[in-house]
Parts: sequence; structure tokens; C-alpha cells
Amino acid sequence: MLQINDLKKIKRFNDIVLILAKYGFDEVLDRLDMPGADLLHKISSVEENLDVYQRICRVLEELGPTFIKFGQIMSLRPDLLPEELLRELEKLQDEVAPISYNEIEQVIVEYLGPPISKHFSKFNSEPLAAASLSQVHRGRLRSSDEEIVVKVQRPGIEKNILSDLDILESISVFLDLQFEELRCYELPEITRTVRKTLLLELDFTRELDNMNIARSYIENGDVYIPKAYKELSSKKLLVMEFFDGLKFKDITASSDSKRRRVAENGLHAATKQILEDGFFHADPHPGNLLVGDELQLCFIDWGMVGRLTDEDRFELIDLLGAVVDKDSRKLTKNFVRICAKKQSDIDLKKVERSFMELLDRYHSIPIAQMNIGNFLISLLSILRNFQLKLPNEYIIMIKALITADGAARLAYPDLNVVEEIKSQIHAISRKRYSPENVWKNIKGSLGSILAIKRELPLQLMSIVEKIEQGDLGFTFRFEQLEKLVKSLENASNRLTIGIITGAIIIGSSMIITTGVKPFLFGYPALGVIGYLISVVLGLWLVVTILRDKRY
Repeated sequence: MLQINDLKKIKRFNDIVLILAKYGFDEVLDRLDMPGADLLHKISSVEENLDVYQRICRVLEELGPTFIKFGQIMSLRPDLLPEELLRELEKLQDEVAPISYNEIEQVIVEYLGPPISKHFSKFNSEPLAAASLSQVHRGRLRSSDEEIVVKVQRPGIEKNILSDLDILESISVFLDLQFEELRCYELPEITRTVRKTLLLELDFTRELDNMNIARSYIENGDVYIPKAYKELSSKKLLVMEFFDGLKFKDITASSDSKRRRVAENGLHAATKQILEDGFFHADPHPGNLLVGDELQLCFIDWGMVGRLTDEDRFELIDLLGAVVDKDSRKLTKNFVRICAKKQSDIDLKKVERSFMELLDRYHSIPIAQMNIGNFLISLLSILRNFQLKLPNEYIIMIKALITADGAARLAYPDLNVVEEIKSQIHAISRKRYSPENVWKNIKGSLGSILAIKRELPLQLMSIVEKIEQGDLGFTFRFEQLEKLVKSLENASNRLTIGIITGAIIIGSSMIITTGVKPFLFGYPALGVIGYLISVVLGLWLVVTILRDKRY
């Protein structure tokens, strides 16, 4: 039987049990081994036309904010959950009855000081929106007369959430132990992720930082991120610029040309954040998008974001290239590597065959009709079947792409998604092999080689000292150690000179193509001099190798 020892949590746990009974989860109740379980079965009043996934969502809705957030975060895990459950979880609404204005005012006064009129010349008592964690009010700053919105955290919500998270963690561990068929969903790990994500969302200073980072990447007027006022914001209060726009879903009543432009802007913005910036909105669904009069697209609610390194994005390009080339073998090897799985632990032929079937199915569809979201869901289903687990940031990225694809198709169903993102894929591919990026990699490699040159002799001496002192469990003495160290130093020196020579050649080539004056023999002097230096270094290296007969 599941143990809940904290008396304050017993009532909440009883509420959970009653709601499970109401929606017909009899087997769970039986495994809980609760006293009076027979009586609980009798009070079940679940609607007969609801399937198990719909009943799960009803349970989460009735259990309130923490469990709704749990469902919403679970909906971001298409790698773990079946598509039918994902569709139901995406319907979970985080809308609740607003709390009184007096409670909201107390929070504002607590962080900004009394009275509220000192800071805002106007403050609407009726909220623009009310969610489980916070509610939003419109107002006007007294200092600058700017229109703003204030996101205020509900009083006491953090304490309630922490209590619910403790219960949720106990339940998830219990279900994982009692139901073998649920272990593939990794409920304890998901619960830990939910705890981390929710606690970050409760800190509005993190959302403020995310908004500022997102604003720094904006390059044109098609995308807008509201300005946040750091001096007025705190952990439970976020003051930001008011954006006067329509909800994204309301754009469907506009003309075809407007809907198409909004869909294109949204898709370009989401893919740019992922493929170029490496910093992206984790849940760009229609509820988090507003459309301005000039068809600007405004992203709101930056509580959850994803980050990708340059290496992550380049690996993503390799995966997309394998899909375009219909290369199932390359796709398999790349995914196995990314998932950090040993090839000997899985049947590569079966995985490749599954990818081949998927690629055949989608390559037979005209590009204009290809649904990127469905393709990605099918791909994740294959990974789940073979227990290939992607890193969390990849999962968040894929879910963001699926959501962006769905939002774009909602605005303009005939949008050719593949063609729209092709230019951005080409751009990041070119960036990968640009002279600047190549030079950056060379400098990084050169720094590593120089560090090895400095540290290797010392590290070798340290190892030898430990061996001599018997710290490794045996005594061993190197003869002619100085000769060994000298040979390693010579090898490091030659390798360093080789890298420097290559770097000079690349740098000189870049200078030659620019046509920068002054000229020497009709070419830029700096480039010519660089070539001459590289020739001298190269010849010296060859001569020393031949002289020492180290080849």
C-alpha cells in the first residue's frame, strides 16, 4: 500500500483516490490496497463514452493546477507517450476562476511597496487572463505613461504545488513498481522533470531573462517579444509591455493572403529560433501567439524554453539531410549516436528497416502535402519502440517543431511547410562550413594542442611519481624517461607547427579572395606573405622528419 505519512497531505491524497474512483481506475485502487476499496468502486460514475486517455485528462483537470501542469509537460514528451494520449493532453486548459483584486493588490504592494497608485496611473481590477499559477492585469505606468500588463503569481500557490509534487512523486514511484506495463513511460523521471520545470516557472525572473534573450535575437519587424521591466519585476511579479493584438486562432477569419503571411511568419520564427539561434520557445501553440495590426507575430509566456548548442544544430542538419536523401542507414547511425546507445545493444537492421519504411511512406507523398508534425511523431514512435532515448533538449525541440507546424496549418492549411523552411536549413548548412566557422574550429583545435603540449609532460611525470610511490597498487619504474618525454615534446611540436601552417594557408586564402590592398605580384600582400611563411614552415617540417627518419 502507498504510504502518505504527512497528515496535511492525507486529505489531498484522499481527494486523489476519490477522483480516481470516479473515473473508473479500479485496478489502480486495487493496487493501492486502500481500506474500503469496495465502497470506492461503487461510487464510480465515469461516463461510458470516455476512453482511457480522456478519463486520464479528466482526472488531471479535476485535481487542479499541479496535475494540469503535469499533463501539459507530459504533452511535450512525444518520445514516451502514445499519440492518442498526447492529443488529449494538449486539450488541457490552464484556465481557472480569477482570484479577488484585493489578493492581487497585496502581492503587488508586497514587492513594489504601497500604494499601488504610486507605480501605476491605471490598473484594471478585471484580469485579462486567469491561469492556475498566475493571472494577468492591464495597466499604465505612472513614470512613463506606457501601457503594460502585470503577471501576478497567485498567493500561496507555491506551497500547494510543492505539497502536490511530493504526493505526485510518491504515486509515480508506486505506479512504476506496481504496473510493469507503465515502466516504459518512466513516470518517476517525468515527475522529477515536472518538479524542476514547475519550480522554474514559479520564478518570474527566469521568464524575464528568457524574454530579454529572445529579444536580442530579433532581426526584423515580423516577430515581436514584449519588453520586460526588470526594475518593477520580481520572483512573483512580472511587468511587461502591452501588445495590442488578436489571438492567433482568431486570424482564421481573415483573408487568405493575411492568413498565409501569418502562418509563414510563425513557421519562420519558430524554425529560426531552433535552427539559427539555438534558443527557442518550448511551446509555441496558438494560445501563446498574438497577431498585431501589421501582422506582427508576438510570442508570449516564456516560462519554458529550449536551448541547442552549435553541435546540436549541426547534428540536426545531418538528420534532416539523411531524411531528404532517404538514407536510412545514416539516419539509424546518427540516432544511435545521439541517443548514446551502444550499437551492440540493439538490432540495427530492425531499426534501419523501420526507418526505411517511414522514409518510403513519406517520400511517396508530394512535398506540398507532407505533414512535418505527423512525420516527427512517427519517427519518435520508432525510437520509443526500440528504447532509443533522445536527450531532453532534442525532445523539446521536436515538440516545438510539431507545435509550430500545427499552428501554421491552423492559420493556413495549404501552407507548404517543407518549402518554407528549406531556405533556413540551407542557411545553417552554409554557416557550418563558412570560413569564420572553420577558422573558429581551427583556433579551438590549436588551443587544445598547445594545452596538451604544456600539460602532457607534467601529467606523465605525475603518473610516474604515483607509480613509484605505490599509489596504484604496484611498483613500476620507467627507464630512460627523459628520452620518452623528449620524443613526446618533439611530436607535439611538429603537430602544432602542422596545425599553424594549415591555419596560415586558410587565413591567407581568405585574404586573397578579399582583394585588400596593398598588392604584391598582383595579389593582396598579406595573403602572399602568409603563403610564403606557410611554405617555409612546411618545408622545414618535411626536412626535419626526413632527417630524423621519423616516417
